[in-house]
Amino acid sequence: MTEQTFDWRLFLTRWSEEWADVHTDPTGRQPGGEDAGRPHRLGFDPAPEERIAAMEEELGCALPPSYREFLAVSDGWRHAGGFVYRLAGTDEARWHLDGHAISEYWGEDGLAGMWERALQLDVESDLVLVLLDPEDRDADGEWAAYSFASWRAAPPERFGSFRAFMEAMYREFHRSATSDHGEAFRNATTREQDARVEAARLDALAGASERAEAALAEAAEFGRPRAVGLYGQLRRLRGPSGHGAFGALPHDSRLLGEVVAVLAADHVRSGRDDASWGRLTGILAEGLRGEADAVLRQVRERTFRYTAPGPFGEAVERAREQARWGGTEAAWRTLRAALPQWTPVAPDHLAPVGLLADPLLGPLLTPERGHELLGVPRGGAAVPRPTPVAAADGPDGADLPEEADGLAWLAAEPTSGGRPEPYRFVLVEGVAPDALPVVVAADEAARLDPPTSRREPAVRRPAGGGFVALDGSEPAVVGRAGDAATPWSFAFDLRPSRFDVDRFTSPAAAVSGRTGGRVVAVFVAPQERFFHLSVAGGGEERYAFTARGTAVDRTGREAVPAALDPDGHFGPDRHGRQGECEVLAALAVEFGVSLPRFALTEGRLHTFANPSWAPPPPGPGEPYLTVALLEPRSSEAP
Repeated sequence: MTEQTFDWRLFLTRWSEEWADVHTDPTGRQPGGEDAGRPHRLGFDPAPEERIAAMEEELGCALPPSYREFLAVSDGWRHAGGFVYRLAGTDEARWHLDGHAISEYWGEDGLAGMWERALQLDVESDLVLVLLDPEDRDADGEWAAYSFASWRAAPPERFGSFRAFMEAMYREFHRSATSDHGEAFRNATTREQDARVEAARLDALAGASERAEAALAEAAEFGRPRAVGLYGQLRRLRGPSGHGAFGALPHDSRLLGEVVAVLAADHVRSGRDDASWGRLTGILAEGLRGEADAVLRQVRERTFRYTAPGPFGEAVERAREQARWGGTEAAWRTLRAALPQWTPVAPDHLAPVGLLADPLLGPLLTPERGHELLGVPRGGAAVPRPTPVAAADGPDGADLPEEADGLAWLAAEPTSGGRPEPYRFVLVEGVAPDALPVVVAADEAARLDPPTSRREPAVRRPAGGGFVALDGSEPAVVGRAGDAATPWSFAFDLRPSRFDVDRFTSPAAAVSGRTGGRVVAVFVAPQERFFHLSVAGGGEERYAFTARGTAVDRTGREAVPAALDPDGHFGPDRHGRQGECEVLAALAVEFGVSLPRFALTEGRLHTFANPSWAPPPPGPGEPYLTVALLEPRSSEAP
């Protein structure tokens, strides 16, 4: 119904009858009150036109249309929501005048003057004000309505009109009645909303997610149980860091790796203690609690692996391997191409929402990609499929070459607190990324740790009850320095600390001696105007230079290639990070390498402890301290 055709009598009668269905005593009478024995009446007799006109004359202004039309049907109202027990009719509405000086606390953000000039409608309530602001009006002359409860410690809630307020209170009544009475609360409105929920579920699977989301949002406002879980899945995938409850879905064991995993990721990201997790899982069936706790441990340790049945599950495994080494664009193409083959694992399962909790695949689901995912018909929806993704050599687009990001983007990354951050990386030819810990750290026991982003602490898990030494090593992520055909891998330090220039030693020669191939090492500290490049092969440094401002030191047995020659990039005519950007661009062309920008800035990659480039021990006579963190012994250990 539009503003012009809204039927107040029909609306109020339905509300009264539904309220009476759950608020009558065994004799069918409303308990207490002046209207006891009239079970279908929340309202009052209509206000005659002359009484409404007299009210307007007394107030000195015309009433807003929807409130005036309401009074002509019912001169007041009982139980407008859960905390307003009676709304004013023509005899009890009055100017608020802010007798309790609320404006001193809530007088900003467009509320200045509202408290003094508003028309007050609440007569009996649990410390809740209902106000109409005559100066906050729309083109139809409607006054904005405000609901304010001091005990909520929140600003007043605004509604576009008195009608909008009443409709919201009607929905609040439905939420409360559903919560209190469950399936026993059934009427024409609940049946209508449940039918819309089922239609929205089918719309969502058919790719019409925006239409589905609008219908589910309204049904959730009415407290329809299925709507909450369905709506939550859509909201999560739209992001960013989408919010949305899952209703009763966590109780379904089939959805542990879906909605429970996402809730676990929320918990870990929030930093809350596990008591709050216990309160969440405490409502689950006893058999599910242990499984939910296991999912939380996996998410916390970044070992959780999202799985799915059928062809889509197979695509998930391929995509994870692509994302694992930095091929995030190829991984998304793999997932996107397989989405039409996704199938739900439970009746109200709408999409692979559990991907959000996967440490490698979760970062791929940007809000834009989440929107794209929801637009793909899936789950056997009998509708035409959208235009397929670009043709590729492989069946899922995985063989399309990864678009090269190059290296120059490193010089354009946003600064942290106004200070550009240092970075260092090693490029190794002919070695797979998973072999880099042994090669770079020169330690046969070195291994990859769980995936980490630049905003998270690295997870260091010593093997066999050993220890992690704080020896100056830095967490480095590994991946391919280009697409799958590129013979180069990289180790990139996420957060290199400041270092002593006098102790600085490039690892390029030592690493190349262990691999036999070429190795490129770069360290940049923009704040100190420091840039180092070294290239080695077969255990020998071929060429290297270190630029500090405009001063350049060169080493190595070969001349620096002309494209990389520091004299052409770090002279006095270069400003800011221009020289750094030029050398990085030339380096990418010289060796055909690239570092994956999205994977390094937004995604997660496996880490290892990269040895310091200014390592201990110190020189003779210089004291130093070694700190080790020991894992506690098991109580069952001999």
